[in-house]
Amino acid sequence: MPKIAYVNGRYLPHRNAVVHVEDRGYQFADGVYEVCEISRGFIIDMEPHLDRLDRSLRELRISWPMSRAALQTVMREVIARNGVANGLVYIQVTRGVAPRDHFFPTVPVKSALVVTAKKGNPAAADKRAEAGINVITVPENRWERVDIKSVGLLPNVLARQQAREAGAQEAWFVDPDGTVKEGAATNAWIVTKDGKLVTRPAESGILKGITRATVMKVAQKLGLDVEERGFSVEEARSAREAFITAASTIVMPVVAIDGHSVANSHPGSTALSLRKAFFDVAEKTAG
Repeated sequence: MPKIAYVNGRYLPHRNAVVHVEDRGYQFADGVYEVCEISRGFIIDMEPHLDRLDRSLRELRISWPMSRAALQTVMREVIARNGVANGLVYIQVTRGVAPRDHFFPTVPVKSALVVTAKKGNPAAADKRAEAGINVITVPENRWERVDIKSVGLLPNVLARQQAREAGAQEAWFVDPDGTVKEGAATNAWIVTKDGKLVTRPAESGILKGITRATVMKVAQKLGLDVEERGFSVEEARSAREAFITAASTIVMPVVAIDGHSVANSHPGSTALSLRKAFFDVAEKTAG
């Protein structure tokens, strides 16, 4: 089955799916995106993801390319055309096509939309969770508005590449005072010695993760306490557990930070319990 993408009103094979050379997303990273997990034919937490897309668009003063209901129809169609029962659906909206100029276009242009979907492997993801992942830490070097889910991700790309070259799977950005902010594509968590879940507040400085919010609901269902506060790299290394959350990973245990073992190098029971209960709590919309 050929991969199909939606590009500005047309469903096209990937080899034919192109954007204009003066699309402002290509020229200036002047755009935003969202990613939803697809699990067993359901789109996970679709409404919260679209709420966040709406916020990102408003923050950058980009108009919706179509109605919310129409976008949901496009998402379902792309998922169906690609035969994705488990995987991810990706939405990208840019300001549109205009002659290259740092100013917003003086003549109104229609925002541009791309939607793609790809298959995932839940069994492989579960196996990875059973082993846990390694993370490294890198100095924070991004712009301050990381609360906007912008396509401008070069620092994240470089951090992820640095992690790969170090034999790790994720990088955590760290403030000058040693406080962990978030991962290059995930939110960061620890479990304290007394079993309390800790993650940095999302009012500023990090992306307000949709999966992060759902995990808080899962924690409540399991009777676990959540504390929103900063934590240091040293506290994370000595924590009972550490893990990351994102639509692409759900809950993924961390077993080493900068080469230092966490939880005796084994995934902790709290993270695995959260992962197991996640889909009982997450919003599920038929794909």
